[in-house]
Amino acid sequence: MRRPAMTAPASADRGFTLIEMAVAVFIITLLLGSILVPLATQANQRQISDTQRMLDEIKEALTGFAIANGYLPCPAVSATNGLEDRAGGGTCNKRTGFIPWATLGVSKLDAWGHIFHYSVTPAFASSSPAPGAPFNLTTAADITITTRDGAGALVNLTTVGSIPAVVLSHGRNGYGSIDNFGVAHALPTTGWPSNYPDEFTNTTVGGALFVSRVGQEAGSPGTGGEFDDIVTWLSPAILFNRMVAAGKLP
Repeated sequence: MRRPAMTAPASADRGFTLIEMAVAVFIITLLLGSILVPLATQANQRQISDTQRMLDEIKEALTGFAIANGYLPCPAVSATNGLEDRAGGGTCNKRTGFIPWATLGVSKLDAWGHIFHYSVTPAFASSSPAPGAPFNLTTAADITITTRDGAGALVNLTTVGSIPAVVLSHGRNGYGSIDNFGVAHALPTTGWPSNYPDEFTNTTVGGALFVSRVGQEAGSPGTGGEFDDIVTWLSPAILFNRMVAAGKLP
């Protein structure tokens, strides 16, 4: 008597259906997204912290330079020459540009690969009448730092024209910066839909006016537009105190 042919259960040979595979891929995508977004956020926060640390080191180097020389350094010669750009008469050839990283022995680039921006009050950077002659307590600074108040209006964060020098990173978006290869990034814009009025001020307004405020993502509500610049400056009171303590000022 012939035995009936044995057949495998239907479920054993049909495998995954297209619907089941699509659901599995969707779930995997969700899981990967939930992992990658926090990792990206952590990486950006680490870059911010690293850049802030480098800015603190630059401030210390600027103070040390002033103590040693009696004046602040000029901006760098170029994106490839990190020596200060000082004229024969002791004045700077420009007041705003790149941090003179080679002269100071500090980091040239922020954590995103952009060269640090530097602006200095001309009176504080002049080595006239003779190298090593210190500026005095009445030397006039001319840089002002502003911010945004709760209503979004620009207000002074420092006394008008009181800051000797400013250093800033152009942040993750890099608008207005130049990288290590000399490539210039696009300038920040001031109109919709790409709105960066405060970053525009930090990049284009002559080196005597800057904005420092809490970062703001693109599309976030509030006045001032997207902002990821990291701005720091020398306090005249701290600078003078350090120079007095070092015997460079009376």
